Amino acid sequence: MIVSWNTTNQCNMFCKHCYREAGEKVREELTTEEGKNLIDEIKKAGFRIMIFSGGEPLMREDIFELVGYASQVGLRPVFGTNGTLITREVAKKLKNLGAMGMGISLDSLDPEKHDRFRGYPGGFEEAVRGMENCLAEKLPFQIHTTVMDWNKDEIENITDFAVEKGAVAHHIFFLVPTGRAINIEEESLRAKEYEEILTRIMLKQQKVPIEIKPTCAPQFMRIAKEMGMDLRFQRGCLAGTSYCIISPKGEVQPCAYLNISIGNVRETPFSQIWAESPVFKELRSLNYKGGCGRCKYKLACGGCRARAAFYNNGDYMAEEPWCLYQGRTGY
Repeated sequence: MIVSWNTTNQCNMFCKHCYREAGEKVREELTTEEGKNLIDEIKKAGFRIMIFSGGEPLMREDIFELVGYASQVGLRPVFGTNGTLITREVAKKLKNLGAMGMGISLDSLDPEKHDRFRGYPGGFEEAVRGMENCLAEKLPFQIHTTVMDWNKDEIENITDFAVEKGAVAHHIFFLVPTGRAINIEEESLRAKEYEEILTRIMLKQQKVPIEIKPTCAPQFMRIAKEMGMDLRFQRGCLAGTSYCIISPKGEVQPCAYLNISIGNVRETPFSQIWAESPVFKELRSLNYKGGCGRCKYKLACGGCRARAAFYNNGDYMAEEPWCLYQGRTGY
């Protein structure tokens, strides 16, 4: 089970697709003590992997203390970061505190395109330097890419770049329109392209020694099965079943892109929210509507619940819209 905590809304970038609309630090972010209490509750709820994300998590002043504490209680701390602040010293310190891996964003091999998408001149160069610093300190890292219509033809080349740089994985994120990403919804892929690129990704996985994982594209599980591939993943969409996210102010959501506040950890212990939330219970029922409900790959895929909600007036149990294999009667 994996939980992601947006430790801060503060960020040195202004990414076009940011679901948190990060930039400035917001008032009433969880304190250090509240953060440690949250970490205790996450452990109590049975989670194993804790993602420190943001905003940019390395801009939080007490981040090293929190990472060390998470490791101390038995969690596996990992990061979602833009990589620009990972100096050699930062990488060494995180490694010594028990950090297990860094997810570093890279959206194009063209520095200008990457920097424009991230709203940060020099971001490409600094991200690559962050990767090199991780490698030097033997801190595992992986590359995170958000696939759009303008970079879809680069994906395999970015995977090759990840291999060349010593990354352990390449995770490829498919846009869900939320936060700032609503403004670039037209740049996201549609069903036919969605299917084609997922097939390309699975073919690429057969040729490289590192892990490639599509995220917010649960149909990759069905495509992998149809291609006879045996992946280590058990399910596509994890929202509310074995994954959730916590905002800088303690609001719990099923996933980063399903903007439904289920409760606040300042008011209700996280372990209780995870166990008792009606929304989580409904998501775990797998009682999906339409094609997703009839599909024989329902258990392995589940459709993207956030995308279903966006295109169906907030109904997160509706049919996933960007899927060519609709699971209609007879499938």
